[in-house]
Amino acid sequence: MPIPVISATGLFTPADSISNTELVDSFNTYVAQHNAEHAAAIAAGEVLALEPSSVEFIEKASGIRARYVLAKAPILDPAVMAPRWDERPNEQISVLAEIGVAAARDALARAGRDAKDVDAVICACSNLQRAYPAIAIEIQDALGIDGFGFDMNVACSSATFGIQTAADFIRAGNAKSVLVVNPEICSGHLNWRDRDSHFIFGDVATAILVEAQDIAPAQHWELLGTKLKTVFSNNIRNNFGFLNRATPETAGARDKLFVQEGRKVFKEVVPMVATMIAEQMERFALAPADIRRLWLHQANAGMNRLIAGRVLGHEATEDESPTVLDTYANTSSAGSIIAFHLNSDDLQHGDTGVICSFGAGYSAGTVFVRKAA
Repeated sequence: MPIPVISATGLFTPADSISNTELVDSFNTYVAQHNAEHAAAIAAGEVLALEPSSVEFIEKASGIRARYVLAKAPILDPAVMAPRWDERPNEQISVLAEIGVAAARDALARAGRDAKDVDAVICACSNLQRAYPAIAIEIQDALGIDGFGFDMNVACSSATFGIQTAADFIRAGNAKSVLVVNPEICSGHLNWRDRDSHFIFGDVATAILVEAQDIAPAQHWELLGTKLKTVFSNNIRNNFGFLNRATPETAGARDKLFVQEGRKVFKEVVPMVATMIAEQMERFALAPADIRRLWLHQANAGMNRLIAGRVLGHEATEDESPTVLDTYANTSSAGSIIAFHLNSDDLQHGDTGVICSFGAGYSAGTVFVRKAA
């Protein structure tokens, strides 16, 4: 049976970033304008006054200090506060596919692999630009890959679910080289006028090249094993879709964008994920001291601190559980892959680590890896 490994990863980072200071200035301008326009209704108790935000509030709540975005100016414009682009004709590559191709090319270059050697493309992300044709097939076409592709969405766990799917294709002999691409334009599903969530997300794209070990480069990552888990929950939800998109009666409805019950998510997801990792460690006969590094989903600094502490048995250092959340914010499925991509070159042959995702669904995935050569 062919043995799947991770040959390389790739990363695309947008040119523009929004700092917390810039974000708060924009948000508070909007709040002041809203409260002034509705002053009479607020005084009469008919409308609630909006509360301003602060840099201190954002950093205490999340650990986020900045986020990369593809459309900075309209997001910071108090009259718009959403990403905006000119609509592209069907003959032009879509925005989502474009950034996915950039990340995929980076992964291919790092592995010394030509696109013609790839058999399949899985576009695994939480926010697809359209229903069909599949973004994966568009990426496949742009790269010149002769094979097949499809999209999959498991929210923030899409990348780890994609890795296991790619590995299963290789084990079954249906492919020898699979690109798992995670383009995330999270700024598009975020309510930038919601004080409790407007700071959470950013835009990015990552890619993972999963291949049969016999064709992989000398420096690769062995896949010790993967584990996927889903548990239904309404605590993170986005109801946007062609059957229930906003109408004049529901325009502005909060649940057509990202909404969450943050405290409930924190309370329920932390023990679920920590237990999941611990059970896999037991399965592979690994002690906490055997785990060289944890590359956790970058959603919330407090969640990561608690999960890492439960897994390792002590407060994790930045070396043991690196953070990219402060500069990238939450990038959904791409978060743990960014952490892995930027913080794995220093590991030595035989070092073992865990890529772990968790998010809406609930969905969670673990990928245990060991460095070869």
